Amino acid sequence: MLKLEHIRKQFEDKVVLDDINVEIGAGEIVSLLGPSGSGKTTLLNIILGLTRMDQGRIMFQGQDLSNMPMKKRGFNIVFQDYALFPNLNAYDNIVYGLRNKKGSVSQQEVQEYIDFLELQPHLNKRIGELSGGQKQRVALARTLVTKPRILLLDEPLSALDGVIKESIKQRIQSIAREFKLTTIIVTHDPEEALTLSDKILIIDQGQIAQFGTPQEIVHHPSNDFVKQFIIQQLHIKRQNIYNLFGEQYA
Repeated sequence: MLKLEHIRKQFEDKVVLDDINVEIGAGEIVSLLGPSGSGKTTLLNIILGLTRMDQGRIMFQGQDLSNMPMKKRGFNIVFQDYALFPNLNAYDNIVYGLRNKKGSVSQQEVQEYIDFLELQPHLNKRIGELSGGQKQRVALARTLVTKPRILLLDEPLSALDGVIKESIKQRIQSIAREFKLTTIIVTHDPEEALTLSDKILIIDQGQIAQFGTPQEIVHHPSNDFVKQFIIQQLHIKRQNIYNLFGEQYA
């Protein structure tokens, strides 16, 4: 379990996060949802260890990680732009992070991730030859082979459309289930959060507006902000929301 206790972060005179308290269970998919500037990316970076918090505590499996450097936390992230190396082919990108971890992952395990993400036909392709969905899968494979204790994703679907987006959603859900991997996702899109996540943490101006399951948030929004940000936007993706929550919200 990951526990965030009284997390606070301030940049100069602006409080970006204020008293964030959350418990995330093992293997859960949790989306950090909110408008631009709400503090969700800052919270993701604090969990990763990229940004230091001003106050609070991060606990993972009973261990206090609050002052632990990013490299020692054992978490890993797929960035929004994938951060792949264009001069390397797909396979070399996947195994790049293993260069300094010799023996930590077997070739068989690497191959299992490649097969799981259906990347075998693309291993010799340069990054520029891959589609958006293929790049996302390469980025996921590169992260998974390092065996992260928590998987962090920054806007993983923002550059994808239609069928490809739905396919990557299913991949993310399959990864969390197959590997029992706690997954935390930053998104600004309510439809993505509602259809992808086990739970959603909605952040408004640095504070928790609501934390709950998609069904709880749709049927029992905690305040007017949640209603406006979630309920009024459901018509944008009518069919997906109809399938999940029924005609009254489609």
